[in-house]
Amino acid sequence: MKKTGLALGGGAVLGAAHVGALRAIDDFDIRINYITGTSIGAFVAAFFAFGKNWKEIKDIALKLKWIDITGISLSRYGLLSNEKLGELIIEHIGHKNIEDSDIPLAMVATDVASGEKVILDKGSLADAVMASTCIPGIFKPVEINGKMLVDGGVVENVPINTVRKMGAEYVIGVDLNAKYIYKKPDNILDVIINSFHFVMQQSDKLQTEDADLLIKPDLSTFSKSDMSQVDELMKKGYEDSKKALKKFA
Repeated sequence: MKKTGLALGGGAVLGAAHVGALRAIDDFDIRINYITGTSIGAFVAAFFAFGKNWKEIKDIALKLKWIDITGISLSRYGLLSNEKLGELIIEHIGHKNIEDSDIPLAMVATDVASGEKVILDKGSLADAVMASTCIPGIFKPVEINGKMLVDGGVVENVPINTVRKMGAEYVIGVDLNAKYIYKKPDNILDVIINSFHFVMQQSDKLQTEDADLLIKPDLSTFSKSDMSQVDELMKKGYEDSKKALKKFA
């Protein structure tokens, strides 16, 4: 059997659909040998790589509120801090390093000084998740090894190439934005998230072509910032992933 890699993409609150994808993967009894994540995909990938199954991740996600993952930042680099995301990782997994994971794990961030892709595959798990999920303009950047890091979606929103380089011979990607229909923003958060995702749309299409199987859940009716939809997003992610995984070879 080929070694299978899973690449979970970014998409803010739409990331709840990743939990549905993990449930479908469990239904098909597909063994994941490597996992990568960008932005919210890194958050979900971290839990999965450290032995949390989809039910446990679902319970964590259902309890989350926007206020639980943000804090006011006094930084000149961002309106908010996402340190609470790191605290959630520590609460449920502990003070772990990425290399301690049960499944080999890597997360993608962007060096905001150079624009280069930074692959986080060792060191503090909590810090790496914070860096990868650091939406520019909303959250203050995270400093790791002297680099100022922000959301990996700028450089590789669905980290297919990254998981292939880890050793995956068959790659399953989950692209939360492929069928997304943008709407008039309701708030400043929507304005920033929409603008950010417009920037990476074109590169997203090119990068995802390298997946052996690409799951593209239709999340067009959902908002990227409304956390009251988490349960419905998980269900939709599950339904659409199940259909796509019938092609798994």
